Amino acid sequence: MSETSRIGILYSTTGPYGAMGRDATLGAKFAFHEYRQNGGNLVEPVFFDPHANLPAYLEGARHLIREQGCRQIVGTITSAARKEALPLVEKHDGLLWYMCPYEGFEANENTIYTGGCPNQHLIPLFEYLIPLYGAHPYLVGANYVWGWEMNRLARELVGNAGGTVRGERYLPFEETAVDRLIADIEEKRPSFILNNLIGPASYAFLEAMKKLGERNSAFLPGNCPVASCDLQESELNEVSESAAIGQLCAASYFDTLDTPANRSFKSRVRTFKPQIERVSSMFAGAYTAVTMCISAIEACGSDDPTAIRQEILSRRWPGLFGDMAIDPSTNHAALPFLLGRINAERAFDIIASRPPRKADPYLTGVATGREPTLKVVK
Repeated sequence: MSETSRIGILYSTTGPYGAMGRDATLGAKFAFHEYRQNGGNLVEPVFFDPHANLPAYLEGARHLIREQGCRQIVGTITSAARKEALPLVEKHDGLLWYMCPYEGFEANENTIYTGGCPNQHLIPLFEYLIPLYGAHPYLVGANYVWGWEMNRLARELVGNAGGTVRGERYLPFEETAVDRLIADIEEKRPSFILNNLIGPASYAFLEAMKKLGERNSAFLPGNCPVASCDLQESELNEVSESAAIGQLCAASYFDTLDTPANRSFKSRVRTFKPQIERVSSMFAGAYTAVTMCISAIEACGSDDPTAIRQEILSRRWPGLFGDMAIDPSTNHAALPFLLGRINAERAFDIIASRPPRKADPYLTGVATGREPTLKVVK
């Protein structure tokens, strides 16, 4: 391989989910930093920031593919942004690397999914919550496909458990007026709350739930927890101090993961940027996707998407998420389940876990059967 290949990095660093995009961009930069430190010089990044403007993701994909010659793009946070960029990636037969948790019901030949789908986050989350708190949740969500689909699946899970959904409400990303929502939750008395809100709406909701718990102990986190599948370490600084303590989040990575690989990774990250207090799943996910993409390009001797896909599917990829295998039938990664409880240091204490499980984006049952037992930390 003699010519330089380019990888497009497509994340928004401003707007309602800017905290996640900034960490993802930084994770991508760290992957290239390590690559160059190890003598690599044949793959380089090209960054495009859509600034959370949905049509700009298509513009960004066009710029990266047509003007910069990128056949691989690592990026987008929301499913809406992914769906905006993907048709152009398909048209040019490129590869989009998507590393965020999402709502499933997609398996595209031009996408490598290294983020979790519902059988890897929502379903094991409910397997933990329902036996402990009951099958009568309240569902809140962002008013787009993530919130809609996650809450639809939650209704099915609750129905299968013989429970009832006490309420269901949706808010735009930047809506922070949550008083009526909180009043409805207080009236309906759910057993727990599934929070699929995004950005400022989620932060305002967590702050309001803390105040509700202070005046009504039935809504303290130990009695009626707020659980999410999309809250990141990078966002906890956006929430008022102590507002989120005790609340829960499902993920495939937390900074507090105590493994040799993660301890080494965090040490290298803090040498790279000493000011980083905690490594978020956004940072780790983007780092992992970029590192895999670079490794595949070097192994193939080119950035040809067909060759890269075959290389990615041909073996396991050791890293922060364990030995990651990408299923050739869905292009999805097998991922572990971790459940974190927010502590006073604005980090997550891991209170339950499960080893990597195969993705089942359409919930066909192919990934069910003899699943590993959910390990709960007492």
